[in-house]
Amino acid sequence: MKMLDLLLKKRSGLEMTPAELEFISAGAADGSIPDYQLSSWLMAAFLNGLTPAETAALTRAMALSGKKLDLSSIKGMKIDKHSTGGVGDGVSIALAPVVAACGVVVPMMSGRGLGHTGGTLDKLEAMKGFKVRLEPSYIVKQLKASGLSMFGQTEQLAPSDKKLYALRDASCTVEALPLIVASILSKKYAEDITGLVMDVKYGSGAFLKDFKKSRELAVALMKTAKLLGIRCVAVMTAMNEPLGLAVGNGIEVSQSIKILAGEKGPEDFMRVLEVLSGWMIHLGGKARSAAEGEEKARAAIADGSALEKFRLMVKWQGGDARVVGDPDRFMPKAKLFKDIRASRAGFLTAMEARTVGFASVALGAGRAKAEDAVDFGAGFILEKKPGDRVKPGDIIARTYASSPAKLAEGVKMFESSLAYGPKAPRKEPLIREIIK
Repeated sequence: MKMLDLLLKKRSGLEMTPAELEFISAGAADGSIPDYQLSSWLMAAFLNGLTPAETAALTRAMALSGKKLDLSSIKGMKIDKHSTGGVGDGVSIALAPVVAACGVVVPMMSGRGLGHTGGTLDKLEAMKGFKVRLEPSYIVKQLKASGLSMFGQTEQLAPSDKKLYALRDASCTVEALPLIVASILSKKYAEDITGLVMDVKYGSGAFLKDFKKSRELAVALMKTAKLLGIRCVAVMTAMNEPLGLAVGNGIEVSQSIKILAGEKGPEDFMRVLEVLSGWMIHLGGKARSAAEGEEKARAAIADGSALEKFRLMVKWQGGDARVVGDPDRFMPKAKLFKDIRASRAGFLTAMEARTVGFASVALGAGRAKAEDAVDFGAGFILEKKPGDRVKPGDIIARTYASSPAKLAEGVKMFESSLAYGPKAPRKEPLIREIIK
């Protein structure tokens, strides 16, 4: 098999066989196919598209380009969750232990933040000593003992995705829907999961702003997951303003711990948490419906079992378990802070999510480039949200950073995300559609 022949085939718009896609994936993983040929193939796929069968075959090939997790020795359904990224979206931190407390096995493989979106791994590592790089054998051992593990992609899991992802960025083919689907699901297929709940965002702070395009992605993910034998549900959620009241790594973990401890959480955050939990518990066979799953999720928080599941995970993964009892003391918080106050009377009509996300990057809470370091204690604690009435001087948010320059830049950028008006804005549905 020759790569030049495969390039010509895809350039001509012809459908590729699973064996041909396996050849390309293996060549990407082991370096035997040069970057310029891989980039040419990505552009041909971008321009001519991939059929559903090609997308599923590519996804499977990418997953099998390395070592797949083997969870066959663990009884029960293995359910994960994937979010397409947002601002203040630390739902996974609370979600995973809630679902595990309801008896579902939760192997949750997550990523890091990049650009304006936060990453679950960065949030977990805000807890002192917490390890996200785990050996496959340890993940299996932890899942057998506790039913929960939250970890990052290892070098052995879907290595061709790492290469092709980088080349997509460099060859202007990031937006190709089949390539997005293959990238997301190859890692999930390599996890050996049986079910997946996807939180697909749309709006200003989402990867795809337009609802129609986000829905197309959700449908494509669903179709491919089905072809791979993974049960799947997609929840379409709005991301035009930050979710919850916390933006930043340590700050978001503190919010989730307090929710698990029984404190009343922000209404929007709790709604997403409960809906995603309900579907994960249902797909995991521990509830007859998603609605019953939501009831069980609320009960797991109320009786303390979700918090204990979180504590157990922290211990298994080397973190300081004292954070569970007192997050305000044991989670990092940057020493410099400044309050952002309302500039006029009326209603807060907007807090544009993408701008808030980049403001958190300016503070040091996120990264503009993959190699950037993250300040775990930087971020925002929100006191007001769009729809709230304000008067001049009211605190809208408290800002945390580790340097005066970063603090000033983050505050200025956050303030540019705000809008005021004489009337409360019309609220869009937080969850617009659930695709089954």
